[in-house]
Order: sequence, then C-alpha cells, then structure tokens
Amino acid sequence: MDTLVAFIVAVIVIGLFMRSYLKKQKRIEELALAAEEKGKLRSDGPQSQHPHIDANNCIGCAACTMVCPEGDVLAMLGGKAVIVNGYKCIGHSLCAEVCPVGAITMVLASPSMGGDMPYLTPEFETTIKNMFIVGELGGLALIKNAINQGRDCIDTIANKTASQGGARRSPDVYDVLIVGAGPAGISAALRATEKKLNYLTIDEGEIGGTVAKYPRQKLVMTSPVEFPMHGKFKKTELSKEELIAFWNKVLQRADFKLRQGEKVEDIKKGEDQIFTVATAKGQYRAQSVVLALGKSGSPRKLGVKGEELPKVMYRLIEADHYINKKILVVGGGDSAIEAAMGLGHQVGNQVTLSYRKEAFSRIKERNAQRIEESIRKGKVKVIYNSAPVEFKEKSVLLDVSGKPEEIPNDYVWIFAGGEPPTAFLKKIGIGFGNQDLTSTGSKEAKQAKTERQAALSPI
Repeated sequence: MDTLVAFIVAVIVIGLFMRSYLKKQKRIEELALAAEEKGKLRSDGPQSQHPHIDANNCIGCAACTMVCPEGDVLAMLGGKAVIVNGYKCIGHSLCAEVCPVGAITMVLASPSMGGDMPYLTPEFETTIKNMFIVGELGGLALIKNAINQGRDCIDTIANKTASQGGARRSPDVYDVLIVGAGPAGISAALRATEKKLNYLTIDEGEIGGTVAKYPRQKLVMTSPVEFPMHGKFKKTELSKEELIAFWNKVLQRADFKLRQGEKVEDIKKGEDQIFTVATAKGQYRAQSVVLALGKSGSPRKLGVKGEELPKVMYRLIEADHYINKKILVVGGGDSAIEAAMGLGHQVGNQVTLSYRKEAFSRIKERNAQRIEESIRKGKVKVIYNSAPVEFKEKSVLLDVSGKPEEIPNDYVWIFAGGEPPTAFLKKIGIGFGNQDLTSTGSKEAKQAKTERQAALSPI
C-alpha cells in the first residue's frame, strides 16, 4: 500500500514538473513565432554573414539562441533553431562556434540580397589588374574581416612586387596606394610597413573611418584577430575607444604614412600600367591600388529647406560636447537610436527623435530595449509618423501625421544612411554584377573554424 501511495505521489510530482516545462516551452515557441512574424515585416534579409542551419543535424540544444549578442536573431521552433530576425544579424558567428554538433555554418547573403557588387577574385583583386577592394565594400561587414582582408591583400601585392625583383619604374611611383584609413586601410598600411613596401594612405576623413564616428563605448569587435605589427589581439570584447587607442599606439610606432583631408576624385591606369590617383590637392602614382572605402560613403541628405544651416549635422562623434541643448535626431536605425540615447544622457539636453514610420522595425534587440528605457525615463522623446519640413535658426518644423508642428531647436542630427561609392567605382571602370557569394562565405567560415580549433589545440 505504501509503495502504491509513493508511486502516485511521484507521478503527480513528475506531472506537475512536466506541465510547467511544457507550458514554458509553449510560451517560448509563441514568442519565437511572434518574432518570426515581426521579421517577415522586413523585405530585406541578413546584411552580411549570417548562419545557415542544417535542420537534420540540429539537436535543439538552444545554445545558439542564447549566445547571440544581437538578441532574437535565432529562436527555437519545433525543437529546431531557425532564423526569425535575419536583418538583425551582423555576422558575429558566435552561434556557429557554440553549436556542439556543427549544424551551423556562417554564409553570405544570396545574390538577391547581395545585389550589385564588384567582382573580386579570392585575392580581392577587381576586374582592373592590380586594383583591389577590401573591407565591407566587398560584402563583409565585420571589422575583424576588414582587418584580415587588408593584411592578406598586401601579402598578395608584396609577393607580386618580390617576383618583379622589387624594382620600381620611377622614384615617384609607390608600390601601393591605399585609399581609406578605416580598419581595412589601417591593417593594409601596417602590413605594408612590415613588408617594407613604399606606400601611401589617403583619407578624406579621420583615422578609424566609420569606427571613429561610432557613439562612445560602442562594442565594435567580439572575436580575436591578428593585427599587423602587433600579433594576435586576444581580447573578445573591444569598444570603439579601446580599438582607436590601440591603432594610434601602433601607428605612431609604425610611422604611418597618411595624407588626411584628401578625397580621391579619380583613378586612371596608364599605358605603362601605372595608376594615377587624383585628389583635389594633387596626384599620386602607384603600381597597385587598394580601395578600403567602406560602404557608408557620403551622408544622404533629406533635401529639406534650411538643411545647409551649420547646426544640421550627419555624424555624432562626441555626445558629451553638447549639454543643455534642444536637439532633434532624425532617423529610425541603430545609428539614430544610439545617437539619441547618447545625447539624451548628457546634462540638461532635451532630445527628440523623429521617425517617419509608426514603430522601429530594423534596430538591434539591445537598442530596442535601451530606447524604451530612455523613453520611460524621459531622456528621449520619440515622435513617430513624422518628418522634418524646414530647419530654422532656433526651431524645426515637423510634419506629424500630416499636421505641422514646430519645436524649439539648437542642433539637428540626420541619420538617413549614406550614398555608397558604387558610382565612383563604376566610373573608374570596376566591373559589377550579382554574385553568388554563399559558397565563398561557407569556405571562409570553415577555414576560420579550422584556424580557431588549431589555435585552441595544445602544442
């Protein structure tokens, strides 16, 4: 009798646990389905590397869903991992690394996602011989990838130079001219120094490229990488400030050859196979050219009356320079959100964020959570369904759901994206077209995984 009672009690207890577990799993699946429906509102997909999940091998451990820094990119549906918000993925690859059965491979977007892109060889050479493209302009958005490409591209150029006996045709001809001083350009310059190449770097902006324009303390790298003239950089979480400070330290030691504040206007290849790179300040000749331009290009303007006023800006570098001001931020992407929050946390600022749609739909999960908190605390006021109509000296006129509304204003930041340098690349003769980069991305991911495993193996 006692045995029967104990058995009944055990069944009841197990039943209660199972009920609780199944209820929790059902809730998780409901949230995943909701996230999937939200993801379908987006017409575009992953913007760079993204996970490809082999459902046959997936064991449903959910490790990948928990490790992603971007939030609900992945979710569990029917006991399998699936992509529900691919547009949030920026290619960290942590999900692939943590998968215990190798069911996740990092690939690149399909041709329909990749769109019109420059043709590149595996050595990053364009359709113009000895002209190379490295960094996000070639399709890979991660800083780690840009650094690797800049380094490897110079290795290719150095090998070509060595095969020619290292002789230059003229003392005024560089071995390589690097356009852009962002992550890829800096890596290329440092490698050129290591390889003892005669090089020059040209940039219209500041050292660091897009990274230098990020808000303070933005996390910019989440995996180790090898820097030329330094070696393996093993830190797995690197902020904007840490990365730029590191670059400055290494560049000072390397005697960085840079012409700053010069925008490249044209590149021509002569009959002697030497490139002439023209800027507003002069011309430079080189045997090889590395384009490390990035994708952002020139900031896109709205075409609104008064946009030429000095108070209207397109990039926020240091939010703490602005206090006790009435500020308008225009945009609905991560850059706009991060700028608004950064400005909103400065003393006395009244920050208004104007977004043309009724809700944010294309921002990272952590930013979605942080902006809600900023709104709740009164740090940022968001006006949905609104757009600037006119910028005035002391105010801004908005169209809010079809009605005019004027608000006091000292400064305006516009984050409407950029005009990518596609037109410039086509102008100088680089070939473009839709490309199937998935197989290339898969090979790169497998190679990176092999390298990581080799690095972790005991000697």
